[in-house]
Amino acid sequence: MSAPPLEDDTNTDPKDEEADHLLSFQSPFSSSSSSDDEDDEEDVAYGSGRKILSLDVESSDAVDDSVVPPFSWKKLWRFSGPGFLMSIAFLDPGNLEGDLQAGAIAGYSLLWLLMWATVMGLLIQLLSARVGVVTGRHLAELCREEYPYWAVLLLWFMAELALIGADIQEVIGSAIAIKILSRGVLPLWAGVLITASDCFIFLFLENYGVRKLEAVFAVFISTMALSFAWMFADTKPSGKELLIGLLVPKLSSKTIQKAVGVVGCVITPHNVFLYSALVQSRKIDPNKKGRVQEALHYYLIESSIAVLVMFTINLFVTSVFAKGFYGTKQASSIGLVNAGQYLQEKYGGGLFPILYIWGIGLLAAGQSSTMTGTYAGQFIMGGFLDLRLRKWLRSLITRSCAIVPTIIVALVFNRSEGSLDVLNEWLNVLQGLQIPFSLIPLLTMASKEKIMGTFKVGPTMERVVWSVAALVIVINGYVLLDFFFSEVKGLLLGFVACAGTAAYVVFILYLISHGGGLPAIWFSQILSKYTGN
Repeated sequence: MSAPPLEDDTNTDPKDEEADHLLSFQSPFSSSSSSDDEDDEEDVAYGSGRKILSLDVESSDAVDDSVVPPFSWKKLWRFSGPGFLMSIAFLDPGNLEGDLQAGAIAGYSLLWLLMWATVMGLLIQLLSARVGVVTGRHLAELCREEYPYWAVLLLWFMAELALIGADIQEVIGSAIAIKILSRGVLPLWAGVLITASDCFIFLFLENYGVRKLEAVFAVFISTMALSFAWMFADTKPSGKELLIGLLVPKLSSKTIQKAVGVVGCVITPHNVFLYSALVQSRKIDPNKKGRVQEALHYYLIESSIAVLVMFTINLFVTSVFAKGFYGTKQASSIGLVNAGQYLQEKYGGGLFPILYIWGIGLLAAGQSSTMTGTYAGQFIMGGFLDLRLRKWLRSLITRSCAIVPTIIVALVFNRSEGSLDVLNEWLNVLQGLQIPFSLIPLLTMASKEKIMGTFKVGPTMERVVWSVAALVIVINGYVLLDFFFSEVKGLLLGFVACAGTAAYVVFILYLISHGGGLPAIWFSQILSKYTGN
């Protein structure tokens, strides 16, 4: 989110005035600060509302603004960071649980689906970045301006529900890792409290600037990669079966539920809002088409590399559990809580016990995804509601919205491993329900010329992205129906579920019809066909 405006700094640095002149652009949320003499880069935090300056040495008068500057490794380095923070959502504890269950139940057979689901997730995130770079605003802010107030409140409520559901999984994942690494000394609720302190860590880290903060996330990602690669090397999954699983699509009635889960885990609603805000940390003049296109090129490269790294880590986790547990009696009962113990029993100690390797990787995944969730919460709440609060208070409010329910969950569901697994299923359903309320607004904004100008998606790409969105929505709808048919019992509960489903579908149709793009045209044609108007 572009954070609420900061108080103006009366001490203006002359270098900042020169930078503003070179870019001919001043963010409405930025304030004056000093630039770095060595690389002309302003190193400030995401939540501060300021922007990193990426400057060219040439004068703006000597450069055609419509021409994309030549590729520069230095520029790519300056733009690197937001894509890796975004990609952490591809490897949160909820995804890890989906990976290990898919591997244990379906073996290597769903790796192809994991690969294509990751490609779909990357496409959605690149659209989010496109909207953020071109407009200079993030998705929650655009929704506040585009939709009526009642719809804005509903979209905010849905986004908050999705964020709370994801945060519960992430915080409990971290708490499970802390319990493993402390050898059971620290119970689940204590791990939740420890993880809850990350908002205060944020306030500390943000004082050192965005590049330092991005370096911390780089350490988390490296820790995950090293831990799960170590597990992969220790267990030695079959390379041949892995390649077959990637290249040969297979799906059976026994694995279809896990297949749906694989797709549903990749696209998280809050992450769609998050990436459009993270790209705001780099200052781009939206009036200079060449500079905008340059930024989109660099974000494409960075995001693709980041998602490739995350896909490889997901591949490691799925393959490890496919090798160790596919076809065994433990396959149907394995989950995030007992996965480490099962690994230890299967593969023993070794040079470094695999239980602790798993715990370290899980802790890195949980902590990093919880921290990005903190940012997402600030962007979502501030963008939809136009809140103007101090940074520490905004962090405290957004973290409390997730931590308080998580502590309650940790106390109530800590009675057995099975209860946590049931909780995780409900949370996956909850997040799946919210996906249309982030995807449809994103695709609507990306398709509108008055918002995106010449950078709006073309008709072919519009059909592709709406088809992807429809596929994801249908898949999650299948999960919802399957779950309700198996879990919802009783006349009263059935009536409430039907009424809620009807309201849910009506709101989705409203968002589609409000968009004005191809789906809205199709929707109007279908409606007129059956009404005779």
